[in-house]
Amino acid sequence: MAGKALDTVRELYEGGSDTAHRFRYGILLFDVVTILFVIATSFTEHGRAVAIMDMMFGVVILADFAARLIIERNRLRFFINPHTWADLASIVSFLAPLAGEGLGFLRVVRTLRFLRTYHLLARLRADVPFFRRYQDEFTAALNLIVFVFVMTGLVYATQHLQNPQIANYADALYFTVTALTTTGFGDITLQGSLGRLISVLVMIFGVTLFLRLAQVLFRPAKVRQACHRCGLSLHDRDAIHCKHCGAHVHIQTEGET
Repeated sequence: MAGKALDTVRELYEGGSDTAHRFRYGILLFDVVTILFVIATSFTEHGRAVAIMDMMFGVVILADFAARLIIERNRLRFFINPHTWADLASIVSFLAPLAGEGLGFLRVVRTLRFLRTYHLLARLRADVPFFRRYQDEFTAALNLIVFVFVMTGLVYATQHLQNPQIANYADALYFTVTALTTTGFGDITLQGSLGRLISVLVMIFGVTLFLRLAQVLFRPAKVRQACHRCGLSLHDRDAIHCKHCGAHVHIQTEGET
């Protein structure tokens, strides 16, 4: 009986059936709802209703984590995966008694749920040809979006109790975007040494990710076609020879009528 239940769970998480695909998209939808909840509750008082919702989200995340742990064949690889630690941090933050502000700093780790969006991109890349064709562009955009929202969560968690300029998530997001783009209006500044350090991190890493996205968007279009000799995977659409080793590459093209 236990073995049959284990097979059912493994099929839902790893199988290729329509039911399995719907289940995994359901989990991804839950992740999106979780992220929206984190943002929305930044505008409200963290009272009893929020604490109950915290607990409900935490239980679901814990159940999902336990299911993936049970079916995992390589437990060591599972526990060294950054997504695993992000999930553990999220579980702790949701199940902790956050109605009081004593553990309010833990809310910052909830933004690590944005790392789960990489699973969404991987799923869409496997199921939708459009995402496979533009996977570099989507990956670069996702890197930037995840960075923005994680840093926004960090700004909000460390500043909203001591900085009157950071009253809610929107204020923190506004500061993050202006710092990342080096606009620097100066109407919102972070307080203390930690605030200055966060500002520096946003500017350095944010600008790097932004430039990476611009590079991907505006560079000449490439196609993925691995060279059989050296393995170079990106080539010009009209390439005949590999730029790295000179071997012939056979890129499929669509003929014109």
